[in-house]
Amino acid sequence: MPLETMTWNDGVTGALPGALDIIDQRKLPAEAVRLELTTVQDTWDAIKTLAVRGAPAIGCAAAYGVVVGAQTKLEGSATEAADAARAAAEHLATSRPTAVNLFWALDRMKDTIAKAVETSADGRALCEVLLEEAKSINMGDIETCRQIGKHGASVLPNPARVLTHCNAGGLATAGYGTALGCFYAAKEAGMDIEVMACETRPLLQGARLTTYELQDGGVPVTLMSDGMAAFAMQKGKLNAVVVGADRIARNGDAANKIGTYSHAVAAKHHGIPFYVAAPKSTFDLSLSSGDEIPIEEREREELSQFNGRQIAPDGVPTWNPAFDVTPAALIAGIITEFGVISPVTEENVLKVLGEA
Repeated sequence: MPLETMTWNDGVTGALPGALDIIDQRKLPAEAVRLELTTVQDTWDAIKTLAVRGAPAIGCAAAYGVVVGAQTKLEGSATEAADAARAAAEHLATSRPTAVNLFWALDRMKDTIAKAVETSADGRALCEVLLEEAKSINMGDIETCRQIGKHGASVLPNPARVLTHCNAGGLATAGYGTALGCFYAAKEAGMDIEVMACETRPLLQGARLTTYELQDGGVPVTLMSDGMAAFAMQKGKLNAVVVGADRIARNGDAANKIGTYSHAVAAKHHGIPFYVAAPKSTFDLSLSSGDEIPIEEREREELSQFNGRQIAPDGVPTWNPAFDVTPAALIAGIITEFGVISPVTEENVLKVLGEA
């Protein structure tokens, strides 16, 4: 990765007190600007406004955000620091509703709070435990992405002409990426791979971020608009589709950036395998199907404006869901750190994830 997605920064040793340092993804690719998040509200705002985005990256940022909250009571008692950490977790949980990795990471941090408050001598000791847990979540995600990439490369055709949508790369994770990790792994294995990336309206994550990452990583990439994918399939330009996910139900239905479902339908029609790449933390086994996945709806201005310029008449209503749900029946396989779930059924989901 040319840019480190996030790191804990105290100026010297990565200890306490410190701040969460992230790359501001709203500025890419024109500017490589970093943000220092010193409060829980800073972290909430960064997640809400997509300065940090991508389900795994959101989870990692939220974990560090809990530490940011706890260290306000660094010189207090363990109980005071624990209360501040819990309050931070509760607030961060309200930032974005769809990406389940956010809640998975916060649950891990809350479990750690519950255990550490009983054994920590003071607030500093508790904060040190929480920081280690946040770093563990961060580093674990990088290794998970490496494993996803290895399994993903194994199912891609060679030569591979792959479509991807939105950004599921290093910027959307702690590093390396899920869908893009498959492409990096394929390149590292010496495979012949080319990627076509959709721009991903309305916020252009594909145009701004995916092409930026792949170009820097030496993976050949071509940019096209979202509406061109089906025609590219018809013309024989693609032989696989790989996307990420923000939440996957127990039956394999997968929520991803709006526009993904359209690509899955087109791929099915053209006989092209459609894969979802995601870690176990993206699965929500409490949901029986995608019908139960909460879908975030975002502000009107994201559609009615472009780069701050009005592109729709005043008063025209908008509908701006950030995600759609692709039914499991359209998914050839879900690529996880434990292997590929295929065919995508509830039985196979539970089996591969070790939850049967």
